[in-house]
Amino acid sequence: MARTAVPYSSLVPNGQFADPAGTAVTSGAGNGGQVAASFPELTVLRVANASGGSGTVSVLPGSLPLAAAGGQGAFTATVANSATAWLGPFESGRFIQNDGSLIIETSVAMTVTAFKIPRNT
Repeated sequence: MARTAVPYSSLVPNGQFADPAGTAVTSGAGNGGQVAASFPELTVLRVANASGGSGTVSVLPGSLPLAAAGGQGAFTATVANSATAWLGPFESGRFIQNDGSLIIETSVAMTVTAFKIPRNT
């Protein structure tokens, strides 16, 4: 299966927006989600698990030449059933992929929302 596109939901400086529903992400290696044209240092992920059991979410490391610190490995967090976790921001030097994206994989189906933090707040 292909990775699911996880679009950014930009936070609004000095304003508000409706709570986005997020994107359903399928579990398993090679599946998961992808935030295209990412800004890792400005990215926070909200991950919700309603799968019926505990699961893990991983932000995969990038590879050379962009991710010089990719050898440190993936960032992995456990998300209990019916729980929500907030992850990030992330380091470009560790997590950015050669195509400029971030890749998220989960061990169970989860809902992922990528928030972009505005620079002018």
